Amino acid sequence: MRAEPILRVASFEELDLDTLYRILRLRVDVFIVEQECPYADLDGRDREPGALHVWFEKSGEPVAYLRVLEEPDGAARIGRVVVAPGSRGNGLASALMRAAIDRLGGRASRLHAQAYLADFYTRYGYVVTGPEFLDDGIPHVPMARPAATGGRGEPNH
Repeated sequence: MRAEPILRVASFEELDLDTLYRILRLRVDVFIVEQECPYADLDGRDREPGALHVWFEKSGEPVAYLRVLEEPDGAARIGRVVVAPGSRGNGLASALMRAAIDRLGGRASRLHAQAYLADFYTRYGYVVTGPEFLDDGIPHVPMARPAATGGRGEPNH
């Protein structure tokens, strides 16, 4: 019997050192090594008040992760969405997005999607809000999800 991934949510202060190390290793392995994109992943925002770290863990290892940050205007920013290579194709990115949106309680949110993933984020109510741009050499598009007016975090259209 295979262990099912377990959803975890924590502030920076709630992360133990081993978990933090494993999360950072996942981000580096995918964003910097696999995508061949040397950039400063440690941008200081992981530690901000209100930052949430959301991940699925399997056998003690993070296999999918994202972070939710507070924006000055009250909206949330979702970023660093990543799934480990061996865990792709199992719906973990979708489950992470649903978990994050549920946590937002209907608040507006934004993200910068790698351009080829824009259709993925439209499934969760995000729309492209500006032109494509390069972020560390990778095409991205800005996307936003409006605040919900009713139950279940559904966007107001």
